[in-house]
Amino acid sequence: MATRRARDIERTYTRTQFVQKLRRLADAIEQRRPFVIAVAGERLRIPADAEFNVEHEREGGKDEVEFQLRWRTPR
Repeated sequence: MATRRARDIERTYTRTQFVQKLRRLADAIEQRRPFVIAVAGERLRIPADAEFNVEHEREGGKDEVEFQLRWRTPR
């Protein structure tokens, strides 16, 4: 299996695209099934047992909220 390179990518979407992604994610979480999303050309499969958290950051007069999903990838 190929070694996976580190990544740190941020992608901006239109409001409509963002809503569609959130809706698909919410449906998958509610139904306890995996969620698949493509980010910058890479397909990610988020397992149903992923951990969820919300992060809030404040710096330089700006606030940021991140909805995060964390999971271990098989080696």
